[in-house]
Amino acid sequence: MADYHEPQRNPWFRAKKYGYGSGLPITWQGWVSLGLVLGILLMPLLFMSFVAERYQPGIMIVYFAVSLLAMTLFFFVCKTHTRGGWRWRWGDRD
Repeated sequence: MADYHEPQRNPWFRAKKYGYGSGLPITWQGWVSLGLVLGILLMPLLFMSFVAERYQPGIMIVYFAVSLLAMTLFFFVCKTHTRGGWRWRWGDRD
């Protein structure tokens, strides 16, 4: 199992300067993963006019489940592909 405090061999995201977590993507793989998760989360906006006529709770439940799964997977990808791993950073003191 990889130690998250070691520098990654092929990081997709830069580390945040302040705080905990990942910053912006630095490779095409990071941008693709960010684009995919945003596409999954924003896809229902294209179909809202069709769903608004007949409110169906089942569609909303499926959307929330898929959104939760997409965000969970994206957080895992970010955590495993961030330069230096996820840890608290204090800017220039770090």
